[in-house]
Amino acid sequence: MNITRSFNNWRKYRQTVSELGRMSNRELHDLGIDRSEIHRVAREAAAR
Repeated sequence: MNITRSFNNWRKYRQTVSELGRMSNRELHDLGIDRSEIHRVAREAAAR
């Protein structure tokens, strides 16, 4: 169970990084995210 949860968290992290990385700086700014914060935001999303 713990391995499955870890894998799913990793997948969610990678998906979030990928989606945010494809956004323009303007789109990120509209969300209140700076490009340098993508990995932090993705970690927080995966932890939920």
